[in-house]
Order: sequence, then C-alpha cells, then structure tokens
Amino acid sequence: MHYPVPRPLALSIALGLLSLSAAAQQADAPAKGNNSPDVGTLPVVTVSATADAKGLSPAYAGGQVARGGRAGILGTKDNLDTPFSITAYTNDLIQDRQARSVAEVLQNDPGVRVARGFGNFQETYFIRGFILNSDDVAYNGLYALLPRQYIASELFERVEMLRGASAFLMGASPNGSGLGGNINLLPKRAPVEALTRVTLNAGSGSAGGAALDVARRFGPDKATGVRFNAAYRDGGTSVDDEKARTGVAALGLDWRNRDVRLSGDIGWQDNRLQRTRPSVTVAGLTAMPALPDTQANFAQPWTYSNERDVFGTVRGEWDLGDAVTAWAAYGMRRTHEENRLANMTVTNASTGAGTFYRFDNARKDSVDTGELGLRGKLRTGAVGHEWVVSAAVFALDTKNGYAMDFGNLQATNLYTPTVSALPAFSPNVYIGNSFDAPALNTRVRTRSVAIGDTLSFLDDQFLLTLGLRHQTLKQDNVAPKVQWTFGSSPGGTVTTYDQGKTSPVVGTVFKATKQVSVYANYIEGLNKGDSLPAQDGFPARDLAPYASRQKEVGVKYDGGRLGLGAAFFSTDKPRALQSQAQAQGEDRHRGVELTAFGEAARGLKLLGGLTFLDAKQHDTGVAATEGKRTLGIPRAQGNVGLEWEVAGVSGLALDARVVHTGKVFADSANTLSVPAWVRLDAGARYLVEVQGTLLTLRARVDNLTNRKYWASAGGSPDQSYLVVGMPRSFNLSVSADF
Repeated sequence: MHYPVPRPLALSIALGLLSLSAAAQQADAPAKGNNSPDVGTLPVVTVSATADAKGLSPAYAGGQVARGGRAGILGTKDNLDTPFSITAYTNDLIQDRQARSVAEVLQNDPGVRVARGFGNFQETYFIRGFILNSDDVAYNGLYALLPRQYIASELFERVEMLRGASAFLMGASPNGSGLGGNINLLPKRAPVEALTRVTLNAGSGSAGGAALDVARRFGPDKATGVRFNAAYRDGGTSVDDEKARTGVAALGLDWRNRDVRLSGDIGWQDNRLQRTRPSVTVAGLTAMPALPDTQANFAQPWTYSNERDVFGTVRGEWDLGDAVTAWAAYGMRRTHEENRLANMTVTNASTGAGTFYRFDNARKDSVDTGELGLRGKLRTGAVGHEWVVSAAVFALDTKNGYAMDFGNLQATNLYTPTVSALPAFSPNVYIGNSFDAPALNTRVRTRSVAIGDTLSFLDDQFLLTLGLRHQTLKQDNVAPKVQWTFGSSPGGTVTTYDQGKTSPVVGTVFKATKQVSVYANYIEGLNKGDSLPAQDGFPARDLAPYASRQKEVGVKYDGGRLGLGAAFFSTDKPRALQSQAQAQGEDRHRGVELTAFGEAARGLKLLGGLTFLDAKQHDTGVAATEGKRTLGIPRAQGNVGLEWEVAGVSGLALDARVVHTGKVFADSANTLSVPAWVRLDAGARYLVEVQGTLLTLRARVDNLTNRKYWASAGGSPDQSYLVVGMPRSFNLSVSADF
C-alpha cells in the first residue's frame, strides 16, 4: 500500500519565492558594470554567522576542503592542532561534482566506500573497514537527526569526516555503528553578501530538477541571517526502469551580538524510489556469479521505498566572559517510511538462477536529543588549558509493522529476470504488528557526561588532550504481535538492556615546524553489547558494552597551498563468542591512510589519497572464519581527483577522478572473491557572465568507460549485500546567480 504522494513542497516553495527573492536582490544590489565579477572565478561568499564561537574553519587552497573541522565537543580545530584525522568537504566541492547525496560527496574520500544497509536502500559507509549507518550521521553535532536512508546534499555547507573512534568526542552512536569514523553535516548559513541562486539540472534516464538557494542578512550590523534552500528532482536513472523523486526544503536562521550566537534550522525531505535495482545476496555458492549488464534491472516492477522526514535543530552559545562560553543544543526528527521489497538471492553462480520473496515494511521514528556544555581557557603558570565539560541525552522510539513471506519463494534470474505480478501473501506469511498501524518495536535512551582538557606547553608547540566520557546505554526491545502458520503471539513483552561504560581519550600533537605536526591518540569507540540467549548450559545474559580500542599515530603537512597527511592506526572491536556466552572474539583492523589536498601547481587542484587495510577476524570460535579477512573490506583502496583551470580559456575548468577498490570477500569464510575495480569519472565547469548575471555551466560523466563492477559487498555484519555498480551516468546543470 502506497501512502498518498504529497505535492512536491520543495519545488512549489522554490517557484513561489523565486520572483520575490530576485526582486529583492535587484533592489538592494549595487549596479553592475565595471564591478562585475571575473568570470574566471566564483564570487567570494564569506559565511561568518554561526552558533559556534570559532565559526567555520576557512577553506584551504583550492576551495575543496577546509583547513580543519569540528572535533566533537572540543569544537572547531585547525588541522595541525588536533590529534585526530578530520576532512571537511566544502559546498564548492558538492556543487562542482554535482553530488546529489552525502554518499556521492564521500566518493571523493579515499578512506570511505558506500554500501547498503539491512535489506533496503539505506546508504551505509565503510570507514576504516567499519560500518557507519546513515542513522548515525550527525547534524550540526547531534546524532540521528537526518533522513535515515538517503540524505540529499543541497542543504549542507560542509560534510565533515572524522576518521576513527569517537566515543569521547561525540558519544556512542545510538544505533551501534561508527567505530571507524563519523560524519557530521553542517547546515548552510546566510553569508555577508546577499545570495540568490537558481539551478536547473538534467541527467540520465530523463531525470530533471531545480534548486533555489536564497540568503539575506538584516540589520545595521547584519546580525540576523536567513537562508532558504529548496530542491526537487524527478525522473529515471542510468539503470533501466528505475525511478527516483526527491523533494527537500530547509530554512536556517541565525542571530548574533557580541556575546550571544543563536541559530535554528528546520528541514523537510520526501524521497521516493520505484523499481530501484536491489542488492544481491548469495546462498550455497562456491564461486561468484558473473556481473549482469550495467544497465540491467532485476527489480520487480511493484517494489518501492518511500521516506518522508521532518527534522530540525536549535543551538545557542553565550560568552560568560572573555574565557568561558556556555552552549546548548536540541534536535528532533520525525520519520515515516514505507517499503515493498523483493531482494534477490542467487543460488546458482553459473546460470544466475535465484529467488525472491515479498517483504512489506512500515516504520515510524521519533528522535529527540540535546546537549549542554561549558568550554573555556585558562593558564596555570607556563601551561595553557582549553577545558570542556558537557552532558548529552538521546531518545529514539521506533515503530514497525511488517509482513515477510519468506516461505513463498518466487523464481527469477540475475541475467534474465522473471517479472511477476505482485504476489498475494501466502498462508505462511510472517506478520509482525500492523503495516497500517506500526507498533513500538525499539526504545533507545542514552545519556552521557564528559570532561576534557587540552594542555599546551612550550609556547603551544606541544599539545596534550585528556578526557573521559561516562555513558549509559539503555535499549528496550518490544516483542511484536505475530501472526503466522506456526502460531501467534500477542506481543508486548519488553526486554531491557541497561549498561554503562567510561571511555577515555589521550591525544598528543607536537608541532615540529610551522608546517609539520606529528600526532598520536588513544581513543575508544562504544557499542551496546549483545544480548545472548540461554544455551549450552549458560544462562541468558547481556554482555557489557563493547569498547573498541584505537591507537593511531600520524604526521600532517601544511605547505600553504598543498596539504598532506599520513596515519597509521590499529582498532580492535570485540565480538560475542556465542557458544561460550561471552565477548571473546574481535575484529582487528590495522591500516595506513595517505591523503593529499590543495593545489599541486598553479591552476591544478588535487584531492585524494590511498588507504591500506588489514582487517581480520580473531577468536571467532569457528574454524572456517578464524583469521580470515573481514567481509567486504579491501586490502587497498584509493581516489585521485584532479581539477585543471584551463590556461587561456577564462572560466573553464576540467576535472577527472579515478576510484580504485581492491578485491574483497563476500563471505566471512573468504570463499567468495569479489574482483577489484577501477572507475573513471570526468567533468567540466564553465563560468560566463550574461547581461550581468553570472552563469555556471557544469557537465559530468561518472563511470566514463561503463565499467562493470560490484560496488560493494556487505553493509550489515556477515551479510553479503552485493551492489552492482552504476553504469555510465551523465549530469548537466546551469546555475544563475542574480
């Protein structure tokens, strides 16, 4: 059952405001003529209004990344001053690469690969070999406020990647992922100069869309800012018969005076997928099936996934004096999802034969979260201190209703799929709660307190960060009301997990020169422990929270125009050994990250790097998996992106990006090998002024050579979830700045 399709709010608001905003811009803008911007570069837009005392970290040379980013409760830090690895991707990069989602932005990161979640189309990220679900992405510093399955990119000024464990910095992620890193998205703020930008775009599969970005500051000192963003996209994709429609809108407000900074954001997203090509699982195979054609679609025509979200935050800071700042933040999200799925399981590698079954699911999420804190500076003799204390709470209620007809398998084929009419549910269908009225399934409550101090010695040449965060993780699981052939259950039984843990951090930075810093850290990640049933003479029990332990050393170089980084890390993640009802096993990930960004030469931008990973399973209790590589993790992966401002052609820039992922395994026993792949993407940008209006024309082709490849394997522990890489895809856009 589809819920009614609402009027595309983003587009209607955009069109309604377009004429008003353009008129307002014309009224308050200076006359253009000799002062028209040089078409060789975009006009400078300075975003200075923020509810963070340190504001946004300035863009680095080339404008694709920032000089630093937010290190959780420690606030915004310069790259050379923090003992952690952070990359903040700018809105310029988002626009120039025509990235439609956060996942597409992170295609530029050499340490990130995108997968899919548990049986659906959720964007899931591998960071340092560990899974981060989009449920656990942060918004302006607070977890789980953004759409759960797909996050459109139009609403964000920065996409910040914090690599490594972060229990002290950000708290434990509420849905149990993020041990290898976290993503924080920063909303847009009104710049000092008035902005009215309209963008039209078109792409593969007759896709088209429009976006509006309007910003103004008011008052004699420009203390009040308003920024409105809206976008609408509709049409097909480069995969046969796929359809996608997305509407987004957001309003951001901010106000500041000498001592106080306030901001608020409210956003809406409606994302609808129809006949999207699903993931592939495998069963009983000894070899991998060959890849289907890049454009082929083995989805059933009646499958869909709809998600509608409303989300927002408010944040404020108050300077209590020259050396102490208090802050508070609150965020919320309300989500309604409905899906009808039919994922394929391949049972014959040589012929591609397989099966699917109908799975209908409805879900409602309600999230409320908040944070309070104090941050300050002081000196004790020759030692400087930047101290912080904070407290945070998080609440998530999830309601579910579903019907899984896994006893009614339908035959199909990976290469010649069987297209069937919507199958009626069989008498053996497994029904949990009600699709039309989802019932409470999970209740998550977390709370934490943290204290930290960054000590500076030798005229700030040596920095030492120390901190502790105590967290309580509570989760209530409510048994669903069940109906199926083998009996029924009234549901309602509640089992509760309630455990706590203190997570430390130690980080050091030594500034060898003004251009080079050496750093090291020990920091932990934290997840809820498993709840094990009674078995083998052991009683049922809840295991203590899993504390992953990360050790990292690295070096950073800032040459003014070119930045380089190298990091070596080792992370051990506990896992349950079911047969002994204890947490004895572990996943051990060791690796090296090399990164480069900035301008390699005048007019030549560089962004990329390499990641080498040794990710293995230890003490699994199963001989077939002992010491084997972790499913879905390559030994090597890398990106190299170059952008060249063409000499002699004012306003023209060409870019190319090479993405490589090494061989992975699609099973924990390492019997199914997924081949390595390399993909080439290319684009062009041209700026021209037409009758006083700056136009930016962009063209892009991803997977230029139409390479066949499995884009990922995994996305949920010990599950293959093979995703076929997208075929050659093109996007065109034109933006006008009035």
